[in-house]
Amino acid sequence: MRTLYAEYGGPLLHYVTGLTGGDRQHAEDIVQETLLRAWRHPEVVQSADRSPRSWLFAVARNLAIDAHRARMARPQEVGEPAEVAVDDRRLDDTLTHFEILEALQGLATQHRDVIIAVYYRGLSIDEAAVQLGVPAGTIKSRCHYALRALRVLCAERGLLP
Repeated sequence: MRTLYAEYGGPLLHYVTGLTGGDRQHAEDIVQETLLRAWRHPEVVQSADRSPRSWLFAVARNLAIDAHRARMARPQEVGEPAEVAVDDRRLDDTLTHFEILEALQGLATQHRDVIIAVYYRGLSIDEAAVQLGVPAGTIKSRCHYALRALRVLCAERGLLP
């Protein structure tokens, strides 16, 4: 068995890794099972008239196909649930985002609509003007005053340094 593994183990693993889509661990399992079957059938491996290479590769190929079919026939396996890593910066950003949305409620409707259109929806001044039905100059003016008012509201809530 050692000689068989030494001679065919590397090429067999390379071949099976390709069959398993690069899953080395699964490929190693298939190679191990292939060599186990070779051990159970010494007559095939020790035949003097032919090399065991083709038999080993055929067995490995069949095992890979069987494993693939078995995986497709049952629901996807799920491992242990991973611990959820909390990114403090993302959490702070999310909380700040909600606090700013809450502060937006303190703005006049026309100012809130302009801030949402330009800064949240990403509309240009001209696009916001068309959507809100006012001239582009009015959009610019409302943005200016809305940002000033929003800055005051955020400062009152402790959102600004």
